[in-house]
Amino acid sequence: MIAESMKKSNGSCTGRNVQRIRMFLGIKQETLAAGLGISGSEVSKIEKQDEIEEGLLLQIAEVLGISPEVIRDFDVERAIYNINSYKDATIAEGATATVYAALQQINPIEKIVELYERLLQSEREKIELLKNK
Repeated sequence: MIAESMKKSNGSCTGRNVQRIRMFLGIKQETLAAGLGISGSEVSKIEKQDEIEEGLLLQIAEVLGISPEVIRDFDVERAIYNINSYKDATIAEGATATVYAALQQINPIEKIVELYERLLQSEREKIELLKNK
């Protein structure tokens, strides 16, 4: 049952979702590896797995700053649709418009701010790691 819940219903694998999310957030394999206390090659192996053990998935989610459900349920097509829907919502000069964020299921501006905050935190962690060496 747990193994089935780790697989995405459309055939995506959990490891591939980790890779996609990591790349989407602008986090390098080495940074994720450092956060997990493993090597970059081990992260590469994890990203190729169909299933990830629950404890490791929780650790990965914590390092990435997301919930394990986001990794399990990540849908690249929906993410691209949301990004394109936001990008395509051009507004003529002087016009007023209402963005229906509920239909998009995310507020893109909040997500951008959240991503920048995570990136900043990641950079701070890298600096701290370098200071400790």
